[in-house]
Amino acid sequence: MRLDKLLANMGFGTRKTVKTLLKAKEVTVNGIVIKDGKSQVDPDKDKVVVAGEAVEYQEFVYFMLHKPQGVVSATNDNLHKTVIDLLAPKDQVLDPFPVGRLDKDTEGLLLLTNDGTLAHNLLSPKKHVDKCYKATINGIVNEQDILAFKNGITLNDGFNCQSAELDILSIDVDAEQSIIQVTIHEGKFHQVKRMFEAVDKSVTYLKRLSMGNLKLDETLEIGKYRQLTEEELSSLTNE
Repeated sequence: MRLDKLLANMGFGTRKTVKTLLKAKEVTVNGIVIKDGKSQVDPDKDKVVVAGEAVEYQEFVYFMLHKPQGVVSATNDNLHKTVIDLLAPKDQVLDPFPVGRLDKDTEGLLLLTNDGTLAHNLLSPKKHVDKCYKATINGIVNEQDILAFKNGITLNDGFNCQSAELDILSIDVDAEQSIIQVTIHEGKFHQVKRMFEAVDKSVTYLKRLSMGNLKLDETLEIGKYRQLTEEELSSLTNE
């Protein structure tokens, strides 16, 4: 890889900024000052240092985000703040993107990465990766709804959903409101909301708790993110 590309990718500035660093003799490769950005380096073997700071090469990034409401699951949007806008500039350098999407008014677990292979595996309909949600429902969820979800809900547009696990966590009869947990094995557009619409109820709050083996870190504040642990990443690659 070209030295200037490596440094730009690792957040040391634009190619122009990197060129200035090179001219100022601030960059060494294996202890030797390098001034030519076209010089080839092996990121996995060569020791690159910029102004005394060792460059830790990272091809892929994996972030767990506790997505807040009001933010769209996109890399850019002309009208709304995106999940990428929540990342520090240094973490935006390698162009991570959201794996799947959560609606603007939905919060919870969202994986951000630039690993296209992992994203494809998690989103592929053939994989049937589980997605678990907690939701507040306008209406009293009952055993009939649980059975309907288990048998496969038919949405109002005629689409037949796969079997889903619906659990009732609590019911407020006076408010005619239910708190539930539901696990689905596919990821159609607005699927959870549409499933409840099909049984004449509506979702007023929705939060994703897990995606496959990856569970939301509940100590992670809404709007905050962190890198996946090696154990978490391994659990995803073994899906």
